[in-house]
This record gives sequence, C-alpha cells and structure tokens, in this order.
Amino acid sequence: MGNSTGDAPSTPLHSVSVAGAVIREDGRILAIRRRDNGTWEPPGGVLELGETPEDGVIREVQEETGVLVKVDRLTGVYKNMTRGIIALVFRCQPAGGQEHPSSESTAVAWLTPEEVKERMTEAYSVRLLDALDGDAPHVRAHDGKRLQPAR
Repeated sequence: MGNSTGDAPSTPLHSVSVAGAVIREDGRILAIRRRDNGTWEPPGGVLELGETPEDGVIREVQEETGVLVKVDRLTGVYKNMTRGIIALVFRCQPAGGQEHPSSESTAVAWLTPEEVKERMTEAYSVRLLDALDGDAPHVRAHDGKRLQPAR
C-alpha cells in the first residue's frame, strides 16, 4: 500500500473522464454507438488538463454527436475499479447543433429510458438513468460492466 511521504511510485494515478446525460424535452436521452467497440454509451471522454469538467462535457458531446449542450448539474461519479477511471456525469440540455456520427461514433440516437436499459451495459445505463431522477449526485463503483454493491 501507499506510504505517508507521498512519493510518486506509491501514489495511485486515476484517469478522469466526463460524460453528458443529454435529455430532450420529450425525455429521450442522447447516446452514441462507439466506432471502436460497437457498444452504446453516453457521449463523453477524457477530461483535458486545462479544462473545467463542464467545458469538457460541452466539448466531448459536440465532438462525438454534433449536439451543442447547456450543462445543468452533476448527477453522478462512477469509478471503474478495473481500469482506475473516474467518470463525472452531468445532466445537460440540448442547445443547438445537429446530431451526426463522428470519427468516434458510428451512430447517434435519442433513446428512451427502456432502450438505454436494453442497449447499454449496466455500468453505462445507470449513468443515464441516475440523471433522470431528482436525487443528489450518485456515487457508484463498477468493473466496466456490472455495478458493485453499495456499501
């Protein structure tokens, strides 16, 4: 385990990603089918060093879908325990642009909550479903596919 002197070898390094739960007025949620592995996920990606989480969400959603968004609020923090990735998910409203696939996506769709459950693994569907409820931010851990039981 780590020691208290804080020297680099024992300091765990995490990657931070951001994703948008973009919800239309009709309740449908923006999703992409990834080009690299064909899975359906919320639009998002790695947060760059010089940007705020909100700016990262706006950039990633626009890059991957063509949709411009207004960030509403943080709805969840998710840790992939296998890969050491922390994902911050923000509820967003569409604010312009036109959806289209990108170099990272083969399809962009507005899914119902039922379609989100059908098409996505639990680790990703929960991020969008959590954003639909009115509760404060959720904090969850997963292995890349399945949620780990809450403590």
